Amino acid sequence: MSKLKMIAGAVLALTLLAGCGQAESGQGQQDPAQQRTVTVLAAASLTESFDELGRRFTAEHPDVKVEFDYQGSSTLAEQIKQGRPADVFASADEKNMSKVADLVSPPQTFATNRLTLVVPPGNPAHVASLADLAGTKLVTCAPQVPCGSATRSVAEAAHVALRPVSEENDVKQVLQKVVAGEADAGLVYVTDAKSAGDEVQAIDFPESPQVVNDYPVATIKDSQQAEAANEFVSFVRGPAGREVLGAHGFDVP
Repeated sequence: MSKLKMIAGAVLALTLLAGCGQAESGQGQQDPAQQRTVTVLAAASLTESFDELGRRFTAEHPDVKVEFDYQGSSTLAEQIKQGRPADVFASADEKNMSKVADLVSPPQTFATNRLTLVVPPGNPAHVASLADLAGTKLVTCAPQVPCGSATRSVAEAAHVALRPVSEENDVKQVLQKVVAGEADAGLVYVTDAKSAGDEVQAIDFPESPQVVNDYPVATIKDSQQAEAANEFVSFVRGPAGREVLGAHGFDVP
C-alpha cells in the first residue's frame, strides 16, 4: 500500500470516529423543536415548590418544558375566564378554582396551607399576637386574594380589627415588604415564612389552625397539551409532589 493511500485511510477513519462521537454525545438530548410546552398558572405561594417540581418533572420528561406564571389566584382565575391560553391552574383556595369550574377538569386537592405572622429580625414592634398588631405598620393580602380572605377569617376568630397600611395582590408582595423593612408585620402563609429563612421571624398564633386553605389543581379544558398537562398534575399529586411540597412547609394529603 502506498504512503498516500495509508494517509487517506487514516483520515477517513478519524472522520468516522468523530461522527460516531458526535452521535453518541447527542443521545439523550431533546431537540427543543420537539419539546411540548406546558403553561402552569399557579398561586404565588407555590413559587419555590413548583419551581423545584418543574425541574424534577422535566428531568423525567425531557420532551416537556414547563413554564410557570405565579400570581394571586384571583388574578389568574380572571385571566382564565377571559380566555388566556394555559394548560394547568393551581389555586391557593377552592373559591377561586370554583370561578372557572366550567373551564377546567374536576379539581383535585394536593396540599393545604395556613397563615403565620412575619416580622423583621429582632421583632422591633414587639408583635406576639394578632392583638398586638394595633398601631403597627401591618401589610396583608387584598381581600379577594386567598391569603387576604384567610386573613379576614383569622381576625374574626381572634375578635380583632386589623387595619393594614397596605393590601397586596399576592402573598409574595406582603413578604417582600416585611423583608425590605417597609412593614412592622405581615400575614403570610407558613410556607412563605419558611422560604424567607432568616430574613424574617415567624410568629405563630392560636387562631391560625382554624383557617386552613385547600390547594386544588386542575387541567384547563382548552389545553393544547392535555396529555402533558395531565402528566404534570399527576406528578404534583404523586410521591415526588408530596415530598417536595412537604419539604417546603405544606401539609399534603
